[in-house]
Amino acid sequence: MTSMMLKEALGAADCVALQLASDTQAYAELGHKLRTTSLSVALTVARGSSDHAANYCAYLIMARLGRVVASLPMSLVTLYKSPLRARDTLTIAISQSGQSPDVVEAMRYFRDGGATTVALVNDMNSPLSRAAEWAMPLRAGREHSIAATKSFIASLVASARLVGQWQNDAALLRALAALPDALQAATTCDWSAAIDVLAPAKNIMVVGRGLSFSIALEAALKFKETAALQAEAFSGAEIKHGPMALIEDGYPLLIFATCGPTQPGLRQLAREMRERGASVLLAAPIDVAERDLTLPSAATPDLDPIVAAQAFYVMAAKLATARGINPDRPRNLSKVTRTN
Repeated sequence: MTSMMLKEALGAADCVALQLASDTQAYAELGHKLRTTSLSVALTVARGSSDHAANYCAYLIMARLGRVVASLPMSLVTLYKSPLRARDTLTIAISQSGQSPDVVEAMRYFRDGGATTVALVNDMNSPLSRAAEWAMPLRAGREHSIAATKSFIASLVASARLVGQWQNDAALLRALAALPDALQAATTCDWSAAIDVLAPAKNIMVVGRGLSFSIALEAALKFKETAALQAEAFSGAEIKHGPMALIEDGYPLLIFATCGPTQPGLRQLAREMRERGASVLLAAPIDVAERDLTLPSAATPDLDPIVAAQAFYVMAAKLATARGINPDRPRNLSKVTRTN
């Protein structure tokens, strides 16, 4: 029987098409607001998969707009009651449910302090949507599986839309318009080689760098929550600073080598890890001869992590089933997580 996780992952292209056809004027107005507002600090506010989407959003903002972005430790607001200066700050919250009290409280704090606040949220009737000055719907529809898939992909797309409008970049916006077709193509990628390696595995390292690091983070989380596979995510620049001591014969590594300036280093890392006996799964575009898994491509490399997530989710849902686990009902987890 096909899992709900797989069904929802396969529906991501339609959700993205709906999002891209909606709220065009709202995104344009938000872009104008950001271009004409003095913003000295940018923060992201998110948990779990949404925090991995925030990592992608932050990297896009820093790479394209030159603004330094930090992830807010929400306990500074909720527990330490720290006197954080909010004025001239852009605060971006990302959430599927919009229900977590700490995310909502942080958004209210910064809005009350004079920050420009933006929520990328799937539930427009949620407390987070009401707390933000700008609430932008993900339009992913209701997600029944506990593991987020289509809402994560929709969060990445919303992040890229925000950046494209802020930068007023017509090329990026055109590339976004081609995403539904690219996502649909990504669902057909054959990642069965990964299932052969990971079905009996006990652990794995997932590696990315730059824009692809957000997908490494998300993949590691999905391995844990849907396949009960101990997984850690590392930047390709950090793996030699200690984690490499764990590498032994047969140790599995999944490396996301999307297009861009980080790809040559990740390909070299894959070669080095193979020489050390690791069982490397190099996910790379079709023009990379030594790839083990084919990564689909978008119209611009900045969007490649989005279609990479799509290909990964299809495999992850099938991997959980191969390991005898129902990916829709991970043990000890619920759909909405409420933290303070």
